Amino acid sequence: QVHLVESGGGLVQAGGSLSLSCAASGRTFSSYVMGWFRQAPGKERQAVATISWSGGITVYENSVKGRFTISRDNARNTVHLPMNSLKPEDTAVYYCAASARYGSAGLSNSWVDYWGQGTQVTVSS
Repeated sequence: QVHLVESGGGLVQAGGSLSLSCAASGRTFSSYVMGWFRQAPGKERQAVATISWSGGITVYENSVKGRFTISRDNARNTVHLPMNSLKPEDTAVYYCAASARYGSAGLSNSWVDYWGQGTQVTVSS
């Protein structure tokens, strides 16, 4: 069982920045593929970014490319998502996700085995 805890959400004005973090339990974190998803009110949960177990492969949803950066620290069992140039349409609950079944992952949610509880990000215009 993997326990994921997100932090770093909040309220920010458009153009501002926030940095999300996800702390994971488990002794084999370095073998997990990790990702960030988001879900806006009335919309489906969608992938934002994923990172392979080694950190060598990252995948981004088009609308966040160049603004968000996913990274991981396998020594600290953490995944980070600094978000810059935030837009009102980035407003959503952001979820950390993990799987031990794959080495890397794309932008579907079919690979996810574990979810965090979510953290709210609100971008005001």
